[in-house]
Amino acid sequence: MLRHTSAVHLLQAGVDLSVIALWLGHESLESTQAYISSDLTQKIKILEKTLPINAKPTTFKPDDRLMEFLKAL
Repeated sequence: MLRHTSAVHLLQAGVDLSVIALWLGHESLESTQAYISSDLTQKIKILEKTLPINAKPTTFKPDDRLMEFLKAL
C-alpha cells in the first residue's frame, strides 16, 4: 500500500514514469503503467488538455433507459 500510494503521489507531482519505475525497482515500464490507469486525477488532467478552448468539461451521466439496458445484460 505504501509503495502504491507513494508512486501515485510522485506521478501526481509530475515525476516521470521512468523515474518512478526505477525507484520501485520495476524491470520494465509496463509494470508501472498500472499507476497511470489507477490515477483518476491524472486522467482528468489529460482529458482537460484535449478539450477545445471554449468547451466546458462535463462528466457522462447515463439516462435511466441505458442503465436498465445495462442491468439486463
